[in-house]
Amino acid sequence: MKLKIAVQMDHISTVSIAGDTSFALSLEAQRRGHQLFHYTPDRLSLRDGKVFARIEEMTVRDEKGSHYSLGEKVRTDLSEMDVVLLRQDPPFDMNYITTTHILERIHPKTLVVNDPAWVRNSPEKIFVTEFSDLMPDTLITKDPLEVAAFRKEFGDIIIKPLYGNGGAGIFHLLEADRNLASLLEMFGQMFREPYIVQRYLKDVRKGDKRIILIDGEPVGAINRVPAEHDSRSNMHVGGRAEKTELTAREREICARIGPSLKQRGFILVGIDVIGDYMTEINVTSPTGVREVRRFGGADIASLFWDAVEAKRT
Repeated sequence: MKLKIAVQMDHISTVSIAGDTSFALSLEAQRRGHQLFHYTPDRLSLRDGKVFARIEEMTVRDEKGSHYSLGEKVRTDLSEMDVVLLRQDPPFDMNYITTTHILERIHPKTLVVNDPAWVRNSPEKIFVTEFSDLMPDTLITKDPLEVAAFRKEFGDIIIKPLYGNGGAGIFHLLEADRNLASLLEMFGQMFREPYIVQRYLKDVRKGDKRIILIDGEPVGAINRVPAEHDSRSNMHVGGRAEKTELTAREREICARIGPSLKQRGFILVGIDVIGDYMTEINVTSPTGVREVRRFGGADIASLFWDAVEAKRT
C-alpha cells in the first residue's frame, strides 16, 4: 500500500545526512515506494478545525551535497496524508508544544508519529522520572538551596536545562567547584523553567549508550564516548560512536519501560543509559538510526516502517 507521508522537520537543507534519523526514515520510505512531502513547523496552520501546511513533494538521495529535491509549495489539508512524521528538533518550547496541539486535530485518522498528545505530555527529562528506581539520583528545581543541599549529599553533580537538547548547557560541577552560585544565576537569567540536577555518574567516561526502541521493543544501540576533555557524549560536540551490545541490565530497563511506551503510542524512542542508569527517554526526534546501521546493527528505518505500515493497514 502506497502511503502519502508528510515530514514536519527542520529544513531538509540543514541536516547532516551521515547521522540524521529523519533523513534515514525518508530514504527507507522512498525505497518502499511511498510518496514523501516536506514542510517546516512555521508552515503549519489551523483554520476552522482543519490543519493545513504548505508542503513540497520531496525526493531524497544518499549523496552529500545533493541529498534532496523539493517540488513547489502547495497548501494542503494534512488530513489527506496517511502519515505525518513529527520530527523537528527541540527545544521543547511553547512553539513545539503548539504544533502538538494542532497535529492532535488530525491524529489518529492521519497517523502522527510519535503521538502528538503524548509527546506533549511526556517531556523527555520528566517522563523518565516515572521510573525513578532506574535513574541516578535526580533533582528538578530552581531553588538554589535545594541544589546546594543536593551537591553536599552527592559531591560531583551534573546541571542541565530541563528542556534542552544536543548536549547544550550541560555542566559537570566537582564537589569543590566554586562556580555553583554563578552558574545558577546565569541559568536563572536564561531559563524560566526549573533545571535538572543529577548525581554525576563516573561510568560516563566509558560511554553514554543510546538504545533505540520500536513499539516498546529494543532493536539497536550505539555507545557514545565523550572526548577526553568533555563530559558530554553527544556526537556533534565531539563524542565518539562505537559498536555495542545490550547488557542484561539494559534489557531489564527496556522491559520495564516498554509497556508505557506502547500505551502512549510511541513508535520510535531513544533512551540514554550510563552504566546501570537510564538518564533520558527521547520521544520528540530521537536519533541514532544511521549510526547503529553503520556499525553493523539492525536496519531500524526498515523496522520503523514495518511498524507504521502495520498500523495503516
